[in-house]
Amino acid sequence: MPKPLRHPALSQIALSDVLEALSDPIRRGIVQRLSQEGECRCSAFHGYASKTNLSYHLARLRTAGIVRVRPEGTCRMLSLRSDDVEARFPGLLQAVLASAGVGATRAARRTRKSRRTSNRPRAGLTGRRQG
Repeated sequence: MPKPLRHPALSQIALSDVLEALSDPIRRGIVQRLSQEGECRCSAFHGYASKTNLSYHLARLRTAGIVRVRPEGTCRMLSLRSDDVEARFPGLLQAVLASAGVGATRAARRTRKSRRTSNRPRAGLTGRRQG
């Protein structure tokens, strides 16, 4: 049985934690997608970052009080705590999502793509002589 995950109560959601969590383009992309599609499996976000990095980003969103994670069988389902964030900080989430727009998702994917390509060896730099 998976260990229970800690989610802050409404009164424990701090503005500094929410703003810090939303300062990262990958996390903004995750929040943007959850606001558009509703509850999703964690695996739906594998294109945003590596599994280890994604786990870190999802934990940051959870501990900030922005998302709720619940186990369902062998996977975990993510949902946006928009009502809680709205009750605590009226208009904040909508303002962040409106300013992020579609660019947040694109930036998250660009970040992931640039990490994949930066690890590839460049042509002609293998140490062997050409010719």
